Amino acid sequence: MTDNSAPSVFVHPTADVEQGATVGDGTKVWHLAHIRSSARVGAGCVIGRNVYVDAGVTIGDLVKIQNNVSVYQGVLLEDEVFVGPCAVFTNDFRPRAQNPDWKITPTVVRRGASIGANATLVCGIEVGEYAMIAAGSVVTKDVAPYQLVAGNPARPKGWVDERGEVVSRDLDNPPRRDH
Repeated sequence: MTDNSAPSVFVHPTADVEQGATVGDGTKVWHLAHIRSSARVGAGCVIGRNVYVDAGVTIGDLVKIQNNVSVYQGVLLEDEVFVGPCAVFTNDFRPRAQNPDWKITPTVVRRGASIGANATLVCGIEVGEYAMIAAGSVVTKDVAPYQLVAGNPARPKGWVDERGEVVSRDLDNPPRRDH
């Protein structure tokens, strides 16, 4: 892990990486992205155009966040997560413009999970490892590891492998994984 001034980190001239943020080796931060102080972005990541990474957020290694995504406090993205363009994370279960008792409600996205374009993840959920969320879905409940979900609200549609290929449509019996 290096700071954002390391030669192996690319930060586009229009991007803002605040002092105190940590950006890992080989990471690319593109146009108009904003990474707040105390955020941690792992190695080998791609942070797309107009991505906002809030203070205190942790993003693992080899994560790809496409354009126009905001990753707010309380969201954890583990290694190898893919976040499609315009996906939405929330961190306030009962939002109000004025709420002195506001508390962050965390969201966890486990290793290798994929979130499709324009999907919305309501806070307080966990997305299991290598799960796949279809584009445009609204996720209001936990997603099991390797599960494929789609729709509004998102519902199980099957099971995928680590490459994202659908391996079963039997919703009640996930395929056996040997590892």
